[in-house]
Amino acid sequence: MAKLKMKTNRTAAKRLKITASGKVKYTKGGVSHYNTKKSSKRKRQGKKPQYVPECIEHRVKALLPNT
Repeated sequence: MAKLKMKTNRTAAKRLKITASGKVKYTKGGVSHYNTKKSSKRKRQGKKPQYVPECIEHRVKALLPNT
């Protein structure tokens, strides 16, 4: 009998990307509306890509087996 393939979590695939060095990159949410009450620093930092912390990186990579 053939071995079952692992499915990629499609929600995670749309939001996360594994870089060449193996880090998991994502864009911060909640920056596109209600910006008048947010400070300039907060809006500026929301534009930058974020990286998943190393302590939970293994859990996130389990959602993306085929990438």
